[in-house]
Amino acid sequence: MSAAPTAHLTAGVVRGSVHDGVHRFLGIPYAAAPFGPNRFREPQPVAVWDDVRPADSFGPTSPQLPYSGPIGDLLGSVIIDGDDVLTVNVWAPSDAEAAPVVLWLHGGALERGTAAIPLYDGSVFARAGIVFASINYRVGSEGFSVLEGAPTNLGLLDAVAALQWVHREIGSFGGDPASITIMGESAGGALVAGLLAVETSRAMIARAIVQSGPLQAQPRKKSGRVTAQLARLLGIRPERDAFAAVAPSRLLEARRTHSAGSSPLGGAPGFHFTIDPETLPRSPHDVLGDLDVPLLIGSNTDEYRLWFTPEQLAEITEAKLLLARLALRIPRRAIRAYRSQFPGASTGEIFGQVATDLLLRGPLTRVARRRGASTFVYEFAWRSPVRDLRAAHALELGFVFDQLDSDDARRMAGTDAPRQLAAEMRDAWIAFIKTGDPGWAPYGTNRMTRIFDAESSTEPQRRIEGLDLLPG
Repeated sequence: MSAAPTAHLTAGVVRGSVHDGVHRFLGIPYAAAPFGPNRFREPQPVAVWDDVRPADSFGPTSPQLPYSGPIGDLLGSVIIDGDDVLTVNVWAPSDAEAAPVVLWLHGGALERGTAAIPLYDGSVFARAGIVFASINYRVGSEGFSVLEGAPTNLGLLDAVAALQWVHREIGSFGGDPASITIMGESAGGALVAGLLAVETSRAMIARAIVQSGPLQAQPRKKSGRVTAQLARLLGIRPERDAFAAVAPSRLLEARRTHSAGSSPLGGAPGFHFTIDPETLPRSPHDVLGDLDVPLLIGSNTDEYRLWFTPEQLAEITEAKLLLARLALRIPRRAIRAYRSQFPGASTGEIFGQVATDLLLRGPLTRVARRRGASTFVYEFAWRSPVRDLRAAHALELGFVFDQLDSDDARRMAGTDAPRQLAAEMRDAWIAFIKTGDPGWAPYGTNRMTRIFDAESSTEPQRRIEGLDLLPG
């Protein structure tokens, strides 16, 4: 049996474990617990420790409500109690020396999620010679409230602190701090974009991967709506001292009440990045086009089918589509183009495709078209047989992590998902992390895109007629 590995860090020594030849270190704090005097403040330094610290279990999750309803049947939740929520995990080859590094940022709509979800196990990357790190960060009210007397974008500031930790400490695990790829999906992809948009973190990033990540931050008034409404519900002012006096559990219950009855078509606002002169001066979608960092970015064909059940799609009428078109200033000819591109699609499906492109595919396309640096665009198109999900949001995760046998992946992909597609995507991501080239032609004037499916191909970007008519 292999001896437990240790790593000597700035704050002290940690002891990990060995699993199938991979060194694993879990739950290492990269910042102090963000509660008590640290609540609603920027991440604070970790106190040093004298004894060897065990690093064999995941750290606590940021306060959050588990997924519920139909989405809860598809996306697993892991809740671990405790205050030390700002932790990092590392998987490393046993012989790592100046190895390329990837930092994984989980999704969850900036309101849920944790690196402890089994699907995010970094072993597949470590076995390929990569040092894989993942983090927890503050979510929901703890991470993205807009309060007087407190910094905005605290969850993003956590990610900045975690990236600084990785840059400073990853050599102790055999990683190369000059070769860090940041990678995330959904809200994690938004954090990747946010890290690229923050000047202090940009210099530490060698490459970036954004999977189905929203790229736009919002003005303070819009991003602060959820905070203001929770404050009214609690009978307090949207100020740091008032929110810090409310227990995290009570904030969560207020959010549960606040969002009750909401649907993808309306209801309570969600959490967003805030455009702020101190923490995020420009929206990421305005910054990414000008950067020289190699970028792998993409979306799934049917993202909306995670957010809308088939029953909800069936309830979307022509009148609702018309109201959405007018409110969002979408040209009539754009809707005609979508109907042509999706013959036989219901009104709800047309609405969903437009929503997907407004939120994800449109912004990433505009960024990719502006960039001069290496940019590789993909579309995940394999259709799951589960609940008519098709190529829904988050489905690609089981393929990228090559974890199709995991419960997390099977809930969305079923039991017969194509293993060769998982191997193909895993190898492409690994190649990009190591070299900056995933193995297909970069996006340029010909708009070449990798279509991941049972039979993958590289071809000009599909369905651009309607996409290019959407407001940006």
